Amino acid sequence: MIVKVCGMREAENIRAVEQAGADWMGFIFYPRSPRFVPEPPAYLPLSVRRVGVFVNAGEADILPRAAAFRLDLVQLHGKEHPRLCERLQQEGLKVIKAFAPKQAEDFTATADYEGCTDYFLFDTPTASHGGSGRSFDWDLLRHYTGRTPFLLSGGLRPDSLEALKRFRHPCWAGIDLNSGFETAPGRKDAELLQSFITKFKSH
Repeated sequence: MIVKVCGMREAENIRAVEQAGADWMGFIFYPRSPRFVPEPPAYLPLSVRRVGVFVNAGEADILPRAAAFRLDLVQLHGKEHPRLCERLQQEGLKVIKAFAPKQAEDFTATADYEGCTDYFLFDTPTASHGGSGRSFDWDLLRHYTGRTPFLLSGGLRPDSLEALKRFRHPCWAGIDLNSGFETAPGRKDAELLQSFITKFKSH
């Protein structure tokens, strides 16, 4: 199972979270986010995959940031067209497309992205495009019948562990952790993360 820790900004905190056992680390390039990273911090992780999070950005914005941060993946949180996903894959980037389902019918939107994305991410519906700290009804995911593996996001906290242990889906590939493990926006509690990740991966 992949564990992605998103919303990282500070060099020493990045180093601590890297050592806590994260597999992927997310950097948010959405200016309205309190976790926005305008430029590369003094330290970037070496042993985890780097994910850039964008909202309705184009190639002209995404590709320079991908080069500056040496990104492995891009996560698209807006209304990006499947053609953009294809172009980013052609540039050698893995693509995660985020969706915020409210009802079963919302999963039909994923069909257009089958084959041009590497992962989906299912998050809580919010006007702020993620990072709300609010959970959503995971039972909705039984209506997802696509082939693309997905990450589970939306309000995951230390007390989510038991529910995660019970959750099952054939395409479930990992989890996305953010505000539920913060001491302030963009600053994670590395000890809490390490404990949680160890327990999650051992179940």
